[in-house]
Amino acid sequence: MRSHCRLFLGALLAIAAGCAPQRVQGPHVSAPMPPGAEKLADEIEANLLGNVLPAWFPRCIDPAGGFYARFDRSWRPGKGNPKTIVYQARQTWVAATVARAYPKLAATYRGYATHGLAFLRERMWDAQFGGFFWLLPETMASLTPWDQYKHLYGHVFGIYAAARMHRATGDEQALDLARRAFRWMEQHYHDDEHGGYREAVTREGRPVPYDPNLPVEQRRNAMGALYGYKSMNGHIHALEALTELYLTWPDAAVRRRLEELFRIVRDRIAAEPGCLHMFFTRDWQPVPHADSYGHDIETAFLLLEAAEALGRGDDERTRHVARTLVDHALDYGWDAKNGGFYYEGTSTTPHDLQKSWWVQSEGLNALLLMHELFGRRTGRYYEAFGQQWRFIDRYMIDREHGGWHAGVTPEGLVTSEDKAHPWKAAYHNVRALVRTVARLRRLPEAP
Repeated sequence: MRSHCRLFLGALLAIAAGCAPQRVQGPHVSAPMPPGAEKLADEIEANLLGNVLPAWFPRCIDPAGGFYARFDRSWRPGKGNPKTIVYQARQTWVAATVARAYPKLAATYRGYATHGLAFLRERMWDAQFGGFFWLLPETMASLTPWDQYKHLYGHVFGIYAAARMHRATGDEQALDLARRAFRWMEQHYHDDEHGGYREAVTREGRPVPYDPNLPVEQRRNAMGALYGYKSMNGHIHALEALTELYLTWPDAAVRRRLEELFRIVRDRIAAEPGCLHMFFTRDWQPVPHADSYGHDIETAFLLLEAAEALGRGDDERTRHVARTLVDHALDYGWDAKNGGFYYEGTSTTPHDLQKSWWVQSEGLNALLLMHELFGRRTGRYYEAFGQQWRFIDRYMIDREHGGWHAGVTPEGLVTSEDKAHPWKAAYHNVRALVRTVARLRRLPEAP
């Protein structure tokens, strides 16, 4: 262990040991963790407890409601703090997840999660028409038509946060919000003809069609999806949200829709030799686009998580698809010299070589999961996992100011100074670190 990590461990490992859930053998365990896994878990957990969480909380708490969304590299508040459903929901999810994973932190982080849930329920939810606002309107008249639309990508994060809050704390108001949001999504976003979901609806819940007469910049949403079309990004996170909802509320309607999404993601969105189609026509014809390595490896995890929730954790087809997604990213999007995943490229050639915090987080999680499932056949995944953590440890973590850098070059030079903005919450880091520590220690699979 490098000397800079020792600064964290002495003070934190005793806390971590007291906070950690009871150890049990995880489901579907295949490969054993190599020697040194416990020590590596200590190192990763030290970063979570001593660097990531103290940087975000309680600093991000807005006493007026919700969470502040902008901080510079030294965690000074940035100009303007727009309240978006994605960021507010992600921070609520993070707080609930920490409360669930670490009993000694539960009281504090449950308070943060309750604060976030109240904002989702009272401010981000549209009391007049239902559904989650994309951007909190001070006055609806001041917003562009785009900002007044409601977007699937944001709506499902609202479900995800509320469902996790209930699962972590038993809060009945959280479950009530998750149920209402699911039913509103079914009524207004679901495409009953072709399956899956529309990307955007009006404030009242009417579909937003594609209009070629609009200026180009007004034909697509913030995720790049053309109105009237469908996206990978919206649907993998809908899968994520309904998996979480089903685990806390095993309703028959939720299961049916989770089954539908599971098949869409596995059998339509994922494609050989291990890529994801990014965009689709309404009837699921793929629209050419780049390959996002971060989404590939994230989807591998989300598919396996959904399969487990549906009682299909050993399904060979799902495991095959998940593995091809990770293998392809390793073959074409992996920096074998320095470690870390590039951002995106074609199906065979990377062209955006930046290394983003969220892609590195998802890589850490997915590589260890692949080792657990397939490590008896190959040491590839654990070797890459170790290299991935060394890259994060050396270049992504900001030991001067706390937290992780948003992006670095392939060699590790910082390219983005902001520590937080509406698209950079603590969600990817915390999810990856909590699950990685649990897997290294053979703790319960979903803390």
